[in-house]
Amino acid sequence: MDITLTQLRYFTETAARLSMTGAAENLHTTQSAVSTAIAKLERRIGQSLFIRHHAKGLQLTPTGELFLMKARGILEQLEEAVETAQREQRTIRGRVRFACYRTLTPFLLPGILARLRNDYPALDVDVIETDAKGCIEALLQGRADLALMYDMGGIPESVTTLAVSSIRPYVALPLTHPLAGRAAVSLREMNGFPFILLDLPNTPELMNSIWKTANLQPEVTFRSADFETVRTFVANGHGYAILHQRPRHTLTYDGAEVATVEIIDDVPLLPVVLAALSTTRQTARAQAIIAAVQQQIATIPGMS
Repeated sequence: MDITLTQLRYFTETAARLSMTGAAENLHTTQSAVSTAIAKLERRIGQSLFIRHHAKGLQLTPTGELFLMKARGILEQLEEAVETAQREQRTIRGRVRFACYRTLTPFLLPGILARLRNDYPALDVDVIETDAKGCIEALLQGRADLALMYDMGGIPESVTTLAVSSIRPYVALPLTHPLAGRAAVSLREMNGFPFILLDLPNTPELMNSIWKTANLQPEVTFRSADFETVRTFVANGHGYAILHQRPRHTLTYDGAEVATVEIIDDVPLLPVVLAALSTTRQTARAQAIIAAVQQQIATIPGMS
């Protein structure tokens, strides 16, 4: 058949982004090259793969959706065949698209990438930093091969997960707080104090699941989507926060300090998982990522 691998790659990248311009940028080629390749592919198949909306971009046709599944499978099989040959030479090369939950990124990603660069210098990793919804969307749209994220529920059945850690929450307090010198506190002891919320998608529900264990509802006086902003507000006496990630020092950006106090209550742990499409084969590249994640997590205090 006169269908080329280039046409398949251009098609799957365009389907992932629903934009020929975006696909061209990521593939380091021109929009006209992508458009020409897809047009030839459609002529060979005899069916339109996309509906072109001038104002809203592209939309896959039913034929396009079916062909996308098959095309991805063909490219994955080819990549697996190449990796099998490469393993004989004890090397892994190619590209992995890796999505990472944004509050995990500063704690884990630099170390993960350093391990991969050292062990597999021919392996290229493209990183997408996003929230839980963005991780799932990147997997479903074919823009990511793997995602490192929290499991806060709502993961679709088409996505499979591998648990790599579970994190226990703690209370972050200003040093001037009367309970800051304690090793641990109960949630009921925090009742009535102002609460600062790390306000990312799904975190309000996560906080509610923690407070539900004590049948309490905190008074939110400030909220921010930035982890370090929350810590800085805590350190300056504006309230306390319940957090999961544990920096290795107590200083905040402005030089103030926070106290880390454990929670006595039987609060739910937050699972950290590696996620991928259930239909995706676990390639040697994916296995390299998984190993690097597990090795890096083992070095982080508070992650089991």
